[in-house]
Amino acid sequence: MNYRVLGATGIEVSTYALGTMMFGKIGNPDHADGERIIHRALDAGINFVDTADMYSTGESEEIVGKALQGRRDDIVLATKVHFSLDDKLNHGGNSRRYITRAVEDSLRRLRTDWIDLYQIHRPDPKTDVEETLGVLTDLVRAGKIRSFGSSTFPAEQTVEAWHVAERRGLMKFRTEQPPYSILAREIERSVLPTAQRLNMGVLTWSPLAWGFLSGKYRRGTEVDFTAGRAALRADRFDPSLPANAAKYDAVEKLVKLADDLGVSLPQLATAFPLAHPGVTSVIIGPRTMEQLESSLAGQDLVLDDEALDRIDEIVPPGTDLAWTAEGGGWLPPALSQPALRRRSAGDRAAAAATAATEGAEDETAE
Repeated sequence: MNYRVLGATGIEVSTYALGTMMFGKIGNPDHADGERIIHRALDAGINFVDTADMYSTGESEEIVGKALQGRRDDIVLATKVHFSLDDKLNHGGNSRRYITRAVEDSLRRLRTDWIDLYQIHRPDPKTDVEETLGVLTDLVRAGKIRSFGSSTFPAEQTVEAWHVAERRGLMKFRTEQPPYSILAREIERSVLPTAQRLNMGVLTWSPLAWGFLSGKYRRGTEVDFTAGRAALRADRFDPSLPANAAKYDAVEKLVKLADDLGVSLPQLATAFPLAHPGVTSVIIGPRTMEQLESSLAGQDLVLDDEALDRIDEIVPPGTDLAWTAEGGGWLPPALSQPALRRRSAGDRAAAAATAATEGAEDETAE
């Protein structure tokens, strides 16, 4: 396993990070099996484990916490905060009030005294970023976390956060965790260049494009909408929807490329993000030991320029096929809330409404 420095933190992490979203009730409910998968990953040289408090409403963190007993000092442990674990008021978001409570809950579930990388899972339009940076800075100084980062933040919000931190004497986001795959390349436009400019570590998620690059979903193959990811989001896999046609076309071409290289489609997909100079680690998220072994079998794969050129021909740089309707897994309020992009009805015309009415009355008089 190769290791890279995580941005400006000075921490060395494996180029594969073990993602644990599929551990717990939403994926693999067998805690003992989850622990075995984690131990196998660590034995293979992975020293970077990523989880989140909302994964199976805390169950994933509990599994990770049990698995890391006796090995904690050698592991770089990352978790995330933002999403509510229940439906109670003020239980969620990026406020000082919520983060102060949530970090204690994560520490308890993870059975540790500190978190190496604490990440803000999504932007929060309701909370000033200074509020968020302030509490994260305090948590570093208190020794509860070592550093902090963001996840699925647009480049402009990352830059804003850095300017606020510099003006207010606060600590900065040191990492970003965006979605990145052969089918979702939008972050090549601004997120990755911004992270490189700011010397931020980048750990990318969903290299298999939410399972679309697993090899399970092919042209002419019937989709099982009762199981797996297709059961959670049928709209992302339904071949009858025009938005998915380009994905299915691209998959067929990528299967051909993988065959020519003598590797599996998932191995090709996982190797792709690591070829970008702005990426530190790619998160692999196995649900089973078999899936982990498949990922580990492809860790030596190097995509040469010819292979990368062919990928560029299939899905051009900066193109996003996987998240076309969702903006990389998160839509800013300016897009998700119509009221923020629509003036009041009386203020939409080029000319004043009163002037138009007076003109109509003049015509009637004549």
